[in-house]
Amino acid sequence: MSSQQPARPGPADAPGDSAAHAPAVAPVRGASRTPSVADASPGAADARQGRPGPPVIAGLLLAAGGGRRLGGRPKALLAYRGRPLVENAVRVLREAGCGPVHVVLGASAAEVRERADLTGCTVVDNPDWAEGMGSSLRVGLASLAGTGAAAALVSLVDQPGIGPAAVARVREAYRSPASLVAAAYDGERGHPVLFGAERWADIAATATGDKGARVHLVRHAGELVLVECSDVAEAFDIDTPPDLARLL
Repeated sequence: MSSQQPARPGPADAPGDSAAHAPAVAPVRGASRTPSVADASPGAADARQGRPGPPVIAGLLLAAGGGRRLGGRPKALLAYRGRPLVENAVRVLREAGCGPVHVVLGASAAEVRERADLTGCTVVDNPDWAEGMGSSLRVGLASLAGTGAAAALVSLVDQPGIGPAAVARVREAYRSPASLVAAAYDGERGHPVLFGAERWADIAATATGDKGARVHLVRHAGELVLVECSDVAEAFDIDTPPDLARLL
């Protein structure tokens, strides 16, 4: 089930996988400018004037995890700068120029909807979230059908060290609906990952358990473009109690 999160009173937004090394690919450096929130609806002005606009790059945030190793604390609701962590992840996607933004919830979805300000996002429930990231990826890609998005830029809710600068670099590496792009940290593939729309069907067919899109990425390793981001981001996850110190 998906819904467009309605506007509601409250503050503005507060400020996938441990993959194997990808084949050697020349790093891509993005422009130094980070797109503004105004870029979140690519091509809107051009469309109004009858001109073809830039491609729509949707932000797809996977935020369904139940935090099993955190004692069952849903990751979306972990406190970060005084607000739920999911709000930070949404803000990052928007400031990097992604839009629309779809958020996949799972564990404690009703509580997340109640406590987090997801205004303007399309919020999708994954009833099978406990099966792993693959199910959330499938649900999220399905929710983008009919949006006109040329690609989905997939990010994870529990990586607050990855900010708009890194996400924008990956977004700006889009070339076509067949694009396959990932952030790299000292040459090692990480998140976020951009999937051109032509790849969604195969990804959905192979995304199972906690593998996410790993099968597709391995099969198409020769087509993968790596964007080095270690100079602007830290790709740590919030998985265990000691990791919570990184949220302070």
